[in-house]
Amino acid sequence: AHYYNESLKQLLLWVEKQTWQVASPYSVDKRFDVNTDGTVTLKRQVTLHEGHEVFSVHACDSGGEKHTVSIKVEHIHHHKEHHMDRVMNISSPEVLTFPKSSTGAKRDWLIPPFHVPENSRGPFLMKLGQIKSDFAEETQMVYSITGEGADQDPKGIFTVERLSGNLFVTQPLNREKKASYRLIAHAVGHDVTNVEESPMEILINVIDQNDNKPVFTQNPFNGHVPEVAEKGRCIFMTVTATDADDPETHNGIVYYAVVSQEPPFPKPNMFDINILSGTIRVRETGMDREQWPRYTLLIVAADMEGNGLSTTGTAVITITDSNDNPPQFECLNSLILIYTHHVYKVGHVVAKLAVSDGDEVGSPAWSTKYRIISGDRGGFFNVSTGPSQLEGIITTVKPLDFEKTKQNVLSVIVENDDPFVVLTCMVFVPSRYKMGNDPAGWLSVSPETGVIKVRTLMDRESAYVKDGKYRAIILAVDDDATSPATGTGTLIIELENVNDNAPVINERNIRFCNRGSAPILLSITDKDGPPHAAAFIVETQGETCKNWSTSINDTSNGVFLHLKSQLEQGDYNVVLRVFDQHKLYQDSSIQATVCDCIGDEVQCTDKQLAGMSLSGVLGILGGILALLLLILLLLLFLRRKSGTKKEPFLPEDDGRDNIYYYDEEGGGEDDNQVGFNLNKCIRF
Repeated sequence: AHYYNESLKQLLLWVEKQTWQVASPYSVDKRFDVNTDGTVTLKRQVTLHEGHEVFSVHACDSGGEKHTVSIKVEHIHHHKEHHMDRVMNISSPEVLTFPKSSTGAKRDWLIPPFHVPENSRGPFLMKLGQIKSDFAEETQMVYSITGEGADQDPKGIFTVERLSGNLFVTQPLNREKKASYRLIAHAVGHDVTNVEESPMEILINVIDQNDNKPVFTQNPFNGHVPEVAEKGRCIFMTVTATDADDPETHNGIVYYAVVSQEPPFPKPNMFDINILSGTIRVRETGMDREQWPRYTLLIVAADMEGNGLSTTGTAVITITDSNDNPPQFECLNSLILIYTHHVYKVGHVVAKLAVSDGDEVGSPAWSTKYRIISGDRGGFFNVSTGPSQLEGIITTVKPLDFEKTKQNVLSVIVENDDPFVVLTCMVFVPSRYKMGNDPAGWLSVSPETGVIKVRTLMDRESAYVKDGKYRAIILAVDDDATSPATGTGTLIIELENVNDNAPVINERNIRFCNRGSAPILLSITDKDGPPHAAAFIVETQGETCKNWSTSINDTSNGVFLHLKSQLEQGDYNVVLRVFDQHKLYQDSSIQATVCDCIGDEVQCTDKQLAGMSLSGVLGILGGILALLLLILLLLLFLRRKSGTKKEPFLPEDDGRDNIYYYDEEGGGEDDNQVGFNLNKCIRF
């Protein structure tokens, strides 16, 4: 289950979406989970009873329309050096239709990529899918492809049938030579003019298979370590191997192991190696350069967590001398000197002290130096190292007087030039890793191995990316229980620029005179920048075409907007479609206020009242006058009618009961006692 979880994470499932348009995708098979970025992961272990599993993933767009893709998980076996290689396939959609634009101005859908395993056995031609135009329902379309792998190097790898749109691969692919291809699909009407689709980009990803074994960067590796290096703390060398397979999968992740040690003394496992980093450190103490001056380690590097393709190499470790053998006096009695002469002159050699040392001859751990530590209160003697570096020579520095001092007992100490100490390697050995600072939350780090992975899509145009580089802080902590040490490393990720942002017009409100006005220059911004931005193409859309036109400026980073004909004063919505050099486009809506004036000095206040146009003001005034006239006529009518005799509402002698009003549905109790229909008594 762990293998499939890791493998699925490497493959971005195609889901037709923009993040602001599509609801969360979901899987029909509850054993799989689908994240909002389209990543498929396993929720629990899956057993492939028939060698494969097929399930569906759904995603809904902003209009509520559901889109579905089928996912096929299967085993593909390749025998190489007795190793079973496992890969995953996700089936691509059979039909790709050219995207249409909505009023939101962005392309509604991201075109799903094709995923093609490398080293396929065919048969070739092998169909990848079909390209289809909606115009094909009305007229015959002709399809073609351009780009790398088609009409650009490496040419001829992909081909498309002109009339059917069937897309084929013509030969096996090699991910290590090229991991992905970008094709541009075209569709035009067959013998029909003015029927043409905007070019559509198709991405073809080559799925890695474990067809490359690790290779050591050198052989042998050479290192040195002091013979008294402390157990477990001294990292003194690193071996490295590379694998040409995908480093984001187990196919390209190399593990290391020590197979053998020669000589196997004093213990057969004197060294160990970090399985991921290849660093070698001392595992056991007891090294003795005088007995075993050199070790040879046989190291295996293997992919697939150490269970895949492997290669062997050697690490030669030279043991350097440490001062672990103190100098020894050959005759201890020579420390007591009895002088029989009455007087010694200055500079007279009194005695020579011989020592032996088991360390490397000529090294600072072997050569000696001497000191008188007691017995020379008057300062009569001096001791120095002789030419052999193992001899101490005592001489007089003052004349001696036998009558005054009959005997001198000197204590002399001998030392090596290097101090006699046990070497401790103060090397920082981290035991776990954690994220220190990940500003955008794009990364994750394994606490055990320190492997860093991308967990969400990274955006080069994000505010967290500076000069195309994203920076994160990784912390490494050692295993000290009381006061753990922390190392800090800065990870710099350089993001490649891809064409994922359409250009837009910056201005949203402009003002024009309706007569004699010069064109207005509008600026264009494309977050992608070179080589995916300028030169731009701008087209007017809809009703805008009738009264407005455009032209690109000399630097191709702006557009002039022209008023083609005189318009009445008012506000107009101008819609411009801006294409980058790869035909990715977006519609920009601009509010253009046209004033009744001449030239470039725009004045709209002369025919406006309180922010309202003259025609609007006149309309309101006309309505008010009509209302006043209607009120006057009504008053005259009422005045004439008031002069006539009023008829009673009911005859005075009408013997019927009074009419009651009940503030409830159906009337009250008295309503039931009235013997006639009240509705007939109410007249106006």
